Amino acid sequence: MIRRSILRRLEVNCKEISRIASQAMDRPLTLRERISVWMHLGICDPCRQFVAQLRLLRAVLKQQSRHAENDSNVVLSNSAREVIREALHQHLH
Repeated sequence: MIRRSILRRLEVNCKEISRIASQAMDRPLTLRERISVWMHLGICDPCRQFVAQLRLLRAVLKQQSRHAENDSNVVLSNSAREVIREALHQHLH
């Protein structure tokens, strides 16, 4: 009985896994979250693929940012700056 209640608390659905996996890019996961993700990914191929894609995307973005830091010729156009400024303004307000 105790084991079942513990397992039920660790069960998460695909929507929850996508939320947790996305958050894992920005912060360390709790032990409960790590176990829940590990259990779910063991049985759900689409979520495994989603997490793999997130990891790949993060690796590519890190690599690109390193290249951009080393390239002093990279300059944003005024229109690109405005788009970013507006997106940040909308997100923060």
